This record gives sequence, C-alpha cells and structure tokens, in this order.
Amino acid sequence: MARIIDVVDHVNVMDDELVYREPQRGSGDFRMGSQVIVQESQSAVFVRQGQVLDALGPGSHTISTANLPLLSGLVGMVTSGRNPFTADLYFVNLKDLPQVPWGTNPPIVLETPGHGVGVVLLITHGVIDIGVEEPTRFVKQYGVGKPILRLDDVRERIQAMLLSELATLISTSGAASIMDANRLLTDLEGAALSRLNEQFAQIGMRIKAFEAKPFTAKDVSTEELRNYVDFETWERIRRLEVADSAASNTGMGGGLAGAGVGLGVGQQIGAALNPDAAALQQQQQMMMMQMMQQMQQMQQGGQSQPQQPAEAAPAVPETADEIRAYLDLLDAKLMSGEISESVYEKMYAKWEARLKELGGE
Repeated sequence: MARIIDVVDHVNVMDDELVYREPQRGSGDFRMGSQVIVQESQSAVFVRQGQVLDALGPGSHTISTANLPLLSGLVGMVTSGRNPFTADLYFVNLKDLPQVPWGTNPPIVLETPGHGVGVVLLITHGVIDIGVEEPTRFVKQYGVGKPILRLDDVRERIQAMLLSELATLISTSGAASIMDANRLLTDLEGAALSRLNEQFAQIGMRIKAFEAKPFTAKDVSTEELRNYVDFETWERIRRLEVADSAASNTGMGGGLAGAGVGLGVGQQIGAALNPDAAALQQQQQMMMMQMMQQMQQMQQGGQSQPQQPAEAAPAVPETADEIRAYLDLLDAKLMSGEISESVYEKMYAKWEARLKELGGE
C-alpha cells in the first residue's frame, strides 16, 4: 500500500524558484486529517488529474472539506471520511524576484513620420521586480506537470510579454520621436505601471517595480532593417536613402548623376519583385532628369536659360510608380538646397494629390 503523507511542507525555497511540487516524483497520497504547513510568502495549490483546485495560504492546515471544498467534492468524501486520495501539491513562492534584467531584443519599431526615414528602432534595457500574484492561475498556466519551475523557465515569456506591451503602449500613445518614447518610460516607472500589469495579471503575475535606461536608436544597415519592418516600408526607406545620397552631391551635374543612379537602384528593387517594371527604367530615368532640369530653372527665378527644343520638353509622370519616384527626387532636391521650400511644397502637393487619385496611397 502506498505511503500516506500525514505532514507536508516546503521550507528550502531557492532564490529564483517559482513553483515546487511535493512529492517531487509525482502525485502523493493524502487523507482527511493530513497536515499541510505553508510558509510565509507561500501558497499551496492542490491539483488532481490535471485540474487546479483549492489553494491554502500561510499557516498550518488540517485537510478537511471546509478548507478544500473543491477537492473534497471531486473525490466524493464526507467530513468524517478517512479514505486516502491522490493529488499533486504545488508550493508557490509569492516573494518578489527583484532586479530581474530585461532588454529590447528584438528592438521596438517606432514610426516617426516626417523625421528622417520615418522609422527608428528603439533599444534599451533595465530591471523589473516581478512575482506571482494569483497562485492558482499561475500554476494552471505554467506549473502543472513540472516538479519545479524556476525563473529561467518563464524568462522568455516574461520578456516577450513585456516588449509586446511596451510596443503597444508606445504606438497607442502617439509617440513620434525618441523623446516622446522616453517620456512614456518615465511614466511607466510611476503611475502608469498599472497599465503594464494588466497583461501580466492574465498569467497570475505582477510587476512591482519597473526601471529602464532611456531609449536610444539602434544603428542598423538598410539590409538589416528588413528584419524589423514590412517590405513596403523597407522599400520606401531604401528609396529615400538613395535619394539622400544623390542630394549630398551638390551641383547640377552631380545631382543629375546621383538621380540617375538612385532611380536605377530603386528600379532594381522593384524589378526583383515585378519583372515588368524593368522595362520602364530607361523611360523613367530620362523623364526624371528632365524634371530636375525644370526644377532648377524654376529655382533660378527667371534667369536666362538655354531654351529646350520642343521635342525635349519635360515628360509628365503618369503612373503611380513614376509619381512616387518623382516625389522621392523632390525630397532629395529640397534636402540638397537645390529648390526652395515654397517650390517643393507646391509641386509635392500637386503630385501627391494626383497619386491619391490613382489610388497609390
């Protein structure tokens, strides 16, 4: 006959321990009248046939139908019954685990419309004080079937939840710069910590303290950026990068040469996805060079310029792709100082409206 456990407790709790099963080998045999001793900052949770049932708080408890109503009902006992029953007993450590490190891996993607390439990768690190708040819920989520559960066993889950919630809070806050995101971090260290805890409460845990270093921008190449953003965003950033490179080459000759190179790279990206786009390369390249000549003439404000023959009149962008390429080059010319802001705004508004008419945005 199996040995009946008359007294059970768990006193040697490790610093990073969350849940400990008694007995370690699996289910134990208990009976009405058995003693369960629960230490301070502990909870003892009974599980039978995989079902999480009653929990006992700190103190010395005699098993009875009064303190274990769910378990008693399940095994069909009465108050005076002495029949043994089989169950798993999990001791849950309710102490806070302090100074648990965390970091932004992967980084948090922040959209910054109107600034730079429009995207920045936020990185930071810090520590949290975390612990179990609802022992039955936590055991149900992570403890059942395990002889022991330690912090490292759930660290990745905690990290993933923390970063997901941080990303959600930042995106819904309207933050559009690193400075905005850092203000939110400061708030999380104070009153807004309860917002972060809403998600952790679903797994029976709590964050009691949250600390983080200020956000900084992760420096990655354009190719690495593909790992963090969707292709449409990455393609736009790539076009802007090429346009910026073209704009850094001052002078009409250099600007036109840069524009030609930039357009070629953008079309190579498009051609990789759509072979039909490659056929437009030569036509669009000539069109953009003629447009940029026209913009320089407008900027010079009526100075004497050689007249272009009628057959060389600037081409007009017709497709959505042609208009997008034109808008990118407008950005490049503004950044290089080759057109004024008033000219830029007038032309950009005109072609952006046309792009919307074509359903390009």
